[in-house]
Amino acid sequence: MTNRTARTERVTKESSVVVELDLDGTGKVDVDTGVPFYDHMLHAFGSHGALDLKVAATGDTHIDAHHTVEDVAIVLGQTLRAALGDKSGIRRFGDAWIPMDETLAHAAVDVSGRPYCVHTGEPEVMVGFTVGGNYPTVLNRHVFESIAFHAQIALHLRVIHGRDPHHITEAEYKAFARALRAAAEPDPRIGGIPSTKGVL
Repeated sequence: MTNRTARTERVTKESSVVVELDLDGTGKVDVDTGVPFYDHMLHAFGSHGALDLKVAATGDTHIDAHHTVEDVAIVLGQTLRAALGDKSGIRRFGDAWIPMDETLAHAAVDVSGRPYCVHTGEPEVMVGFTVGGNYPTVLNRHVFESIAFHAQIALHLRVIHGRDPHHITEAEYKAFARALRAAAEPDPRIGGIPSTKGVL
């Protein structure tokens, strides 16, 4: 399998974002977005996805976290897509269950080339809650949709149950990371593209 690394830079009037990743890393993570709880979540994502991940972002966080959070998700998705290459020899599908105290989350991933995101089960408290005074949990769905769209993967992410917005959010990021890790891993029994169509 070829070297599965990528680097993407995106600059707008609202943010400047650089993401570097190695799909075959060891979970070495260096993240600074200016949104502390988002940094914590991306660190968990890289660690549990066994990605070597570097994210450097600056943005108009003095206005709101939204632009920076969204733009990092876009660039992360673009970088994942580039690192996956032609997807030859990967397992393609992966899923993970993550319990975090009272919370249980499940993620399923298909590295399909067809972007889709289904995100369900978050309690209503998530709409108006801000973790650490800097990360509005209403952004969770937007983050996962943005990554899935730009990575061109299908992602189904469910909160089975949960009470604490911190635990719910963290379980979702970890479940996605573990499912993506499983889907992107090399399959020793498959040498080519894991699709009857011959392309993903």
